[in-house]
Amino acid sequence: MSQESKPKPIVRLQAVKKDDCCGSDHPHAVEPSHHKTHQHDPGSHNHDHGAHAHAHDHDHDHDDPHDHDHGTHIHDHADACCAHGTHATEAFAPSKTNPAPEGTNNVRYRIDKMDCPTEERLIRNRLEPMSGIVRLDFNLLNRELTVHHRLDDPQSIVTALVALDMGPTLIEAGAAPSALPPVLSAKLKGLLAVSGVAAIAAEVTAWTTGQESSWPVMVLAALSILAAGLPTLKKGWIAVKNFTLNIYFLMSLAVVGALVIGKWPEASMVVFLFAIAEAIEALSLERARNAIKSLTALAPEIAEVMTESGWKELPVASVLLGSRIRVRTGSRVPLDARVDSGRAALDQAPITGESLPVDKEIGDPLYAGTIVTDGVVEATVTAVAGESTLARIAAAIQDAQSQRAPTQRFVDQFAHYYTPAVVVLAVLVAVLGPVLIGGAWGEWLYQALVLLVIACPCALVVSTPITVVSGLTAAARHGILIKGGAYLESGRFLKVVALDKTGTLTQGKPVLTDVEPFTDMPIEQALLIAASLDEHSTHPVAKALVSGWKLQQPEGAIMPVEDFSVLNGRGVKGNINGQSWHLGNHRLVEELGVCSPELEARLSLLENAGKTVIVLCAANGPVAIFAVADTVRAESFAAVAALNAMNVVPVMLTGDNPATANSIAGKLGIKDARGNLMPEDKQTAVAELKRRYGPVGMVGDGVNDAPALAQSDIGFAMGAAGTATALETADVAIMDDDPRKIADFISLSHRCASVLKQNIGLALGIKFVFLALALSGHATLWMAVFADVGASLLVVFNGLRLLRR
Repeated sequence: MSQESKPKPIVRLQAVKKDDCCGSDHPHAVEPSHHKTHQHDPGSHNHDHGAHAHAHDHDHDHDDPHDHDHGTHIHDHADACCAHGTHATEAFAPSKTNPAPEGTNNVRYRIDKMDCPTEERLIRNRLEPMSGIVRLDFNLLNRELTVHHRLDDPQSIVTALVALDMGPTLIEAGAAPSALPPVLSAKLKGLLAVSGVAAIAAEVTAWTTGQESSWPVMVLAALSILAAGLPTLKKGWIAVKNFTLNIYFLMSLAVVGALVIGKWPEASMVVFLFAIAEAIEALSLERARNAIKSLTALAPEIAEVMTESGWKELPVASVLLGSRIRVRTGSRVPLDARVDSGRAALDQAPITGESLPVDKEIGDPLYAGTIVTDGVVEATVTAVAGESTLARIAAAIQDAQSQRAPTQRFVDQFAHYYTPAVVVLAVLVAVLGPVLIGGAWGEWLYQALVLLVIACPCALVVSTPITVVSGLTAAARHGILIKGGAYLESGRFLKVVALDKTGTLTQGKPVLTDVEPFTDMPIEQALLIAASLDEHSTHPVAKALVSGWKLQQPEGAIMPVEDFSVLNGRGVKGNINGQSWHLGNHRLVEELGVCSPELEARLSLLENAGKTVIVLCAANGPVAIFAVADTVRAESFAAVAALNAMNVVPVMLTGDNPATANSIAGKLGIKDARGNLMPEDKQTAVAELKRRYGPVGMVGDGVNDAPALAQSDIGFAMGAAGTATALETADVAIMDDDPRKIADFISLSHRCASVLKQNIGLALGIKFVFLALALSGHATLWMAVFADVGASLLVVFNGLRLLRR
């Protein structure tokens, strides 16, 4: 079904009231924003912080860009329709990670012999029809199966898995599974070598002697089949018992048939080449698994921890929450922590994909796996091993790869009909060929066996999971965490991206942008007086003014303020060196009776540019004008340009006033900017954009964006590295605050889709070529297997190319 046809869960948020202290009778007052991190009534933006508080009634967008609480972003997408030729809007319905079904228990097994999608299908066919089985979750990379059931005793599950020769091992609740053995053990390499040498020797002997059924040829072929073919033949017999037409059944039938008609050398070559194909497939999955494991391997195993007896090196696993650790230049951060003392520059590329080091000081977060490039810091541990940001990223990718993407579901569905169809065709060729066309029964049976080998959809089945996992891993290395192959594939269908302004396109905190004299007082002195009045405030506007003064006068000293008082909704006043000063908004200036046409004009100019204006007034009138604004991220220009280049329409949605929205949108090249939006207004806007354009992506970083994120087809969380909730609930989590990665994600989606199409085209194209050769009598059995191996190699290496992106 389409995205719109499946209702979203209702998200209930308490509406954030507008601050009406700057009423319509003051047209220059900046409209308040309705944003994320401060869930109190914005009416409290009066700066009433106690004795040192002051009241600027010029509200502004002051979201914390690192507050990404998407707790209400549920995104209950419908399963995507996997039919070939699905319309773009219908292709949108990626399935979120489903919670355990209500009223079920779950049990987890390690399936050592589940190393390709064929085994997964066999297990599904056996377990899903069983009474009491509710859902099966597969993690092919880790060879894990989680069964959600309503059984009194799960022993029947184990019995079924043992009957399939899957070698199940129970994983206790909460326990980490043991490391997987290498795919190519020394024993397996030896067996493959023996099989290959014997198969080639059998072919050479048969070719030189002209006898395919001589004792030397039969002995060499039997040796080859015993060395590498027994697992295939065993799995083929299991498939027959379970009425499953899979690869192993087809290969077993081909081998047995070849032996029956005396084609011993080709039977051995079929076994050997198929064993090689199996090894290649297992190696490709192992490489993808190792790529994910390399993320968690970035965190060191030892941490320098403060103990009662001083600093000691302890295993990371034993370090408790709240412990104090020290990290020096050149070392990796062992655990997530928060800086207590010191300063350092850190390479955060393993987590956020940022190419440049990031300066850290007291209060800043540290992420496990990042590298201290310069400096020494001491920090308090905020997450134990296994719960770090790095571990959550790896876990999210593991979970994402276990979900079948739309193309994978399409391939499975195609193979479901394709394989039986070719088997029927092979039977018809063997039975009707001699009758309708003539010729020996053995020759037609041989061509039927060739068709059976061609029918093996090995390359087709393995092409999709390898490509999707490679794409997910490549994105994670770049600081983009995609929560499933469905989102990776469907990102290319986005027609419009709605972007929240604050914390996404802008820095999310105001800075001092304008300092203008209004009299002959030196502007440096006016700024010092204003900073002295605002020094004790924690409000972002006041902090921005003080920070701006400190940048201009880093060695300067604040002046003492006497008789300080708050003028609610207007500003503050105080005495400095015996002179009375007022600092506040347009309303304060009017109440003081010092507003003039010239001042009105200058204030309007700044306010129409989307800035918050503060006026410093002496007893005889205004002396200086200051403007504060949230600044645009340098990366936002490239981000918007990239979206436009891909014909994806960028739209700005913000709770800030329209003047500010239009000003910033104009700078960035965004033609559609919508301001004064409450949370429910953003949700309505996303729904309208979806009707107008098609699939919509919503980019936000706070709780007030939750309804809009839920309404969108793909929800993006910005700056998710420090927020567990965003990592767990977002469809796509951008680990840092770089909006360019939205376009990177869409580009990767296009690239992934292209590789998937190439792989499917290669797999089917090679099959059809050899199908034609077989029907014309020009294909041999070993040629068909060799083509299948070649196709597997091509699609595997083509899919793995995404890892290098």
